[in-house]
Amino acid sequence: MSILKPTHDIASSQNDEVNTISADLIISSLTNQDNRGNICAVETEVEEEEEYEEEDDNNIYINEETESGKEQVHVSHAPEERIVPPLNFCPVERFLYRSGQPSPVNFPFLLNLNLKTIIWLANEEPQDTLLEFCDAHEIELQFAAINPDGGEDDNPWDGLTEHSIINALQTIVNQDNYPLLVCCGMGRHRTGTVIGCLRRIMGWNLASVSEEYRRFTGSRGGRILVELLIEAFDTKLVRIERNTAPSWLLKALK
Repeated sequence: MSILKPTHDIASSQNDEVNTISADLIISSLTNQDNRGNICAVETEVEEEEEYEEEDDNNIYINEETESGKEQVHVSHAPEERIVPPLNFCPVERFLYRSGQPSPVNFPFLLNLNLKTIIWLANEEPQDTLLEFCDAHEIELQFAAINPDGGEDDNPWDGLTEHSIINALQTIVNQDNYPLLVCCGMGRHRTGTVIGCLRRIMGWNLASVSEEYRRFTGSRGGRILVELLIEAFDTKLVRIERNTAPSWLLKALK
């Protein structure tokens, strides 16, 4: 009687082969996943580089209202210079402006105004950069000194004298000096005094003159002495020639 040998070795061998095949499949799968991951990563890097290159081309888009709705409009390049107005800048009348002392960052803005004259309402000289700007662009810089006679008693914090106000206004009422900018250190009290006296010449009531003056004085408010000076100013001291006066002034005097 013959005895059959156990089949454990055969089954074990088959299991080893299955395990080997399974391990190979798992390794292959992991390898493929890694390869696909690397490929995806490379593709992502390429896309990011392409987007970065497009940004480097200075391609700028702005939202603009059109007939069909809001659309993105392509701008070839950003502005090369910033357009920044001086402190407390504001148009007063046509081609007549007011502000604080302009600094170099404001010069591109001033060039767009094509200024012919700047009235400086302070006893001290303006910054050298403003003097050089006026020389370079042939802008006449007129000084309305606090004390026209000079002297050691000059105080840059004092208000304007009547003589200085009249000199400034005589320049303002002559359109040959336009476009014209009236300015002082901060564009508040001295500039506000001259503009307030100009409004008096134009026939404004005192309430409107004071409201405009206080609009530029900031949180500290206006100075009572400035408002009293504007109120007491004799407008008849300013000579107005109708053949040289600005049209808006002639209209106000009718």
